[in-house]
Amino acid sequence: MFETFLKGKNYQKYLKRAIDIFGASFLLMLFFPVYFLTAIAIKIDSKGPIFADVPERVGQFGKKFKMLKFRSMIVNAHFLLRNDKRFKKLYEEYKKSNYKLKKDPRITKVGKFLRHHSIDEIPQLINVIRGEMSLVGPRAYYPDELENQLKQFPQTKKLMNKVLSVKPGITGLWQVSGRSEINFDKRIRLDAKYVNEISLFLDLKIILKTPLVMITGAGAI
Repeated sequence: MFETFLKGKNYQKYLKRAIDIFGASFLLMLFFPVYFLTAIAIKIDSKGPIFADVPERVGQFGKKFKMLKFRSMIVNAHFLLRNDKRFKKLYEEYKKSNYKLKKDPRITKVGKFLRHHSIDEIPQLINVIRGEMSLVGPRAYYPDELENQLKQFPQTKKLMNKVLSVKPGITGLWQVSGRSEINFDKRIRLDAKYVNEISLFLDLKIILKTPLVMITGAGAI
């Protein structure tokens, strides 16, 4: 009977949420010096707020939420990419390359380092405590990104519905399997596989792999 609390819906409802709360609280305290130094570095490096002003993301059951991230780009980067004529070609490239850019002129000097080592993701621990995210889960997409990618890969729609049945995560199966080097269709398959096999042991395996990915910056853009 105890095994039923280590996987599936019972695990998600009880044990996983408890791990999220205590784990995120512990990590916030552990990373506080990094949090403090990062905030100073961002303010020195470029004008603008510490946190990124980004559109809402699609969370569990399609509910939108504001994901917290350290700012790694110029101010209004997302708005400019989609609306400024100077970035028209860049936006087309952005959409064609699975919503990732290998050479993005909007990224600041400090931001490049933060993104390479996933330090910009640390504030998402607050999203976890709020109950909007989990420590481990699928990627949280922008609404327009999700809509356009589903048009390009219509065969992934059923898998996407499965992926949206759980909370998005700070880290996940796709993040420790190649990150930005993985195309949308394969990423969705990995996330759907995670949902099907979700368990305490799988979460622990992903969590243990994450620090190495952060340190090496493997697959990051």
